[in-house]
Amino acid sequence: MTVTIAPFETSPQPEQQGADDAPRASTVPEPASGADVQAPAEGGAAEAPAPALDGAEWVEYDPAVDPDPAVDPAVAPDPAVAPDSAVDPDPVVVRDARDFGVYARTGGWAFALKVARSVRPGGQAAEGTAAVKVSAKAFAELAGCSPERVMRYYKAWDMAADDGLVPQFEVLVPGADVELPDADVWLAYYTSRNSASSVRGQAITAAAEAEGIRPTKALEVAENPTALRAAILADPGTAEAARGALLDRMREDPALQTEMARAIARTDDLKKAVASEAKAADRIGYVRQIVENGQIKTPAGQTIEAPAELRAEAERHLSLLDELDDSEEAGEWAGEAYDTVKGLVAKAVEDDPALRVQERRTRFYSSLQKATKVFEELTLDEVLEEEIFEDDMLQRLEALQEAISSCISTLRRATASS
Repeated sequence: MTVTIAPFETSPQPEQQGADDAPRASTVPEPASGADVQAPAEGGAAEAPAPALDGAEWVEYDPAVDPDPAVDPAVAPDPAVAPDSAVDPDPVVVRDARDFGVYARTGGWAFALKVARSVRPGGQAAEGTAAVKVSAKAFAELAGCSPERVMRYYKAWDMAADDGLVPQFEVLVPGADVELPDADVWLAYYTSRNSASSVRGQAITAAAEAEGIRPTKALEVAENPTALRAAILADPGTAEAARGALLDRMREDPALQTEMARAIARTDDLKKAVASEAKAADRIGYVRQIVENGQIKTPAGQTIEAPAELRAEAERHLSLLDELDDSEEAGEWAGEAYDTVKGLVAKAVEDDPALRVQERRTRFYSSLQKATKVFEELTLDEVLEEEIFEDDMLQRLEALQEAISSCISTLRRATASS
């Protein structure tokens, strides 16, 4: 048998409970009065007309499918969860919830207000008021914390009052409430560390502000070098930031430069890496000098104007070097650029007869100067006094004398023939 019933009705719920969360109960409409009951059709039972329900639709109820029309199983409440409206909340819960809301909106300002309106150095009353405040030490004893912590909140309020963000201490009395700033502003005035007041802390604070970060973050890192070391060892990004900071610091700190140089010189792997990078930097500088100044330095040390072809090739190699990322090794690229440019320089010298002659003359004269200097530095007196000479020394000098004599003869013949 199919019975026509009214749609489920929803019992009214408190405002804080959403309509979707309210339990619903269905009711079977009562039969209409006698005047509304129609006579049964032949062979059938009387039918009751469906009453108007302001646009609500009727549903068919089948006992075989749903034996209890009074409960909608889809929205039946969980017996393990009591409805919020079942009982009035405990006043202590209400107070906690309200305190939490204040803190969520204002952050540390909520507690700074308690300090600001209750604490005054010495505990004396503010001028023009009868309100008696207590000292930071007395307030800390009542709160079960340190006076230093209380004073950090006191100083934060003081700085904010100077900026006009909160009222001055003089207008605050114990128990008074005022409108508080947003929580995001709190960290701009409060520091949780005593080191912030030291000379070192002030320098860190100034540097943090210059970098656009909160001083508390920088102070926390400075107070925990072990944590900083761990982050540098474990994270490449942190290590890169530390490297950049050290380089910036070394430009203005000669003592740190010396310490870093000494540490590198004492570490074989670092010493080799520095030497390799220095060589690459010198080669890049050689190519860059040609591009920027338009001049080349020959192997013999002469400085001349760079040919157009050579300068164009140097510019091409330099552009490739400048496009390298910081993470890419420049040594191989620098070596290729240097060798290419050096080869073009040697070719430019050989292609110019006058330049080639001058280059060879300069090279010979340079070698002669070096040989002369070395021979002049020989100290024969010490050799004779200490009797440290040997036969092969004399043989080498005799061979050198013959070479010099031959060289002199050759040059004389060349001079005479010219």
